[in-house]
Amino acid sequence: MAVSPYIVDVTRDKFESVVLEGSRERPVLVDFWASWCGPCRMLAPILESLADAYAGKLLVAKIDTEKEQELAMQHGIRSIPTVKLFRDGREVDAFMGALPESEIRAFVEKHLPREADRLLEQAEAALGQGALDAAAALIEQAARDDPEYPRTLLAQARLQAARGEFDAAEASLRRLPLDHQDNPEVQAMRARMLFQRVAAAAPPAEELKAALRKDPNDPEARYALAAREVLAGDHAAALEDLLKIMAGHRQWRDDQARKAILAVFQLLGNQGDLVSKYRARMTSLLF
Repeated sequence: MAVSPYIVDVTRDKFESVVLEGSRERPVLVDFWASWCGPCRMLAPILESLADAYAGKLLVAKIDTEKEQELAMQHGIRSIPTVKLFRDGREVDAFMGALPESEIRAFVEKHLPREADRLLEQAEAALGQGALDAAAALIEQAARDDPEYPRTLLAQARLQAARGEFDAAEASLRRLPLDHQDNPEVQAMRARMLFQRVAAAAPPAEELKAALRKDPNDPEARYALAAREVLAGDHAAALEDLLKIMAGHRQWRDDQARKAILAVFQLLGNQGDLVSKYRARMTSLLF
């Protein structure tokens, strides 16, 4: 049985409430173990010590794989101990074996809430309202406290892009650790900046539409209009315009229309009906 208020024995009927829902409030470390497993017995006091040290910032959920074989199978447990970390209702990290306490502490620290998170949540709200100066002050404070925190760097990049400082925003993204470079959020930000750069130098949408009424085959005007449509959230209209450029000007700007379509897909998380529909149409033009 668990011997700490921050360690809970979990069965199948409690997994959703304790682990999935609980991880929306704080990280939950799930320890898959068995009584006959020597390394599990070595790991147990380390997890207990860390749970007490973090005093409620972290919950340790223990699952006896002998009693909860179905849970172990559902989570792909092939050896024990296996420890999985859940945040916001999903698994985000894992390790196997009885690691030293220092390594487990470093593993956990990556996922614990930080003081910078509170500031950055306020900054993101300010950015959403267009209050760039207020957002900047909050981000600067977060950066003083936690300068290399990936979320701080992302917030800096968002602010710089909102100000039209696209090269600086890209530099902020390049400072992210390598394991964050392929993060969907980072890819989506780079995709959005592609269209922000174009829109920053483009005429208003009505002027672009007027230009296209005069010359429907103008790829420059249509591309700029597509960028404005993306930023306005009209992804279907943007994809239609980009497909028209692909159909009529296949090699324009070194196949830029196709690259822009892929960027729209990234903004949409590379999934959903819109992505499926336009991916098929793009593929038909390629072949």
